[in-house]
Amino acid sequence: MKNFALIGASGYIAPRHMKAIKETNNNLVAALDKFDSVGIIDSYFPNADFFTEFERFDRHISKLTHEQNIPLNYVSICTPNYLHDAHIRFALRQGADAICEKPLVLNPWNMDALGKIEQETGNKIYNILQLRVHPSIIALKQKIANGPKDKIYNVDLTYLTSRGHWYYTSWKGDVSKSGGIATNIGVHFFDMLSWIFGDLKQNIVHINTHDRSAGYLEFEKARVRWFLAINYDVLPDEIKAKGQRTYRSITIEGEELEFSGGFTNLHTTSYQEILKGNGYGLEAPRQAIEIVHAIRHAKPIGAKGEYHPFVKKPLAKHPFEK
Repeated sequence: MKNFALIGASGYIAPRHMKAIKETNNNLVAALDKFDSVGIIDSYFPNADFFTEFERFDRHISKLTHEQNIPLNYVSICTPNYLHDAHIRFALRQGADAICEKPLVLNPWNMDALGKIEQETGNKIYNILQLRVHPSIIALKQKIANGPKDKIYNVDLTYLTSRGHWYYTSWKGDVSKSGGIATNIGVHFFDMLSWIFGDLKQNIVHINTHDRSAGYLEFEKARVRWFLAINYDVLPDEIKAKGQRTYRSITIEGEELEFSGGFTNLHTTSYQEILKGNGYGLEAPRQAIEIVHAIRHAKPIGAKGEYHPFVKKPLAKHPFEK
């Protein structure tokens, strides 16, 4: 049984990590979050110690390891994107491996610095890349690998996930903290595309605003038109008519990739692989981090060249604009 600590216990994704720790027969010894709405811990680890101040959490971990001889094996990190780098550093310097949600970091050079700390400490950094363990995605990767070697696939990626005004008040609406739309809701798709279709050749941005981002990516084996948005008005009418607020579609050569189900246990599967030493390490998401960083700093060109059809949809004002 391994000992875990969890940073970011009140967030949306934290229960999946608690569940994964429990289902792999390990123990959560301590958790941290500045918000105290963490009653969900009772469902998994009621005896875990909980802290709302980093300093007290840090002191507690040190006392566990140095005074009570209770080793800390892993630190799971579910905090806002801009804090991942610092919390990974904390984990490694406590003598633990880090298991971090995506995006691992916001900038490619953060990965270089973390690599040096890995070498210094001898501890490992793992990234949760759950789409890579989804059965449908694994099957697609195998299909592409076994297909014609010279074929370039045409791919359309559309992901619309409506968010209310709260989004812009939270850290997610601050580009310096979230990395913007492409990073916050798109990085796992870009990682999936990189994993399946190979090295990136071209990255063009058509739109990049507060509520949407769109562009064209060319990989070794795919030409990808992509569109991401958090604005409800962008949803297709048939989706709105069903009372739904989310729409996700990936088509390859016009054929829909079905992967709507099978998400329940992906974190547990990821943890199982990490515990066996097979998890996705520091370098695994590098191309995806490079893609979203480039998108964030690119100058959008508008509806030119190979663009996603939704690029033509009317732009919207920021909800806080008068």
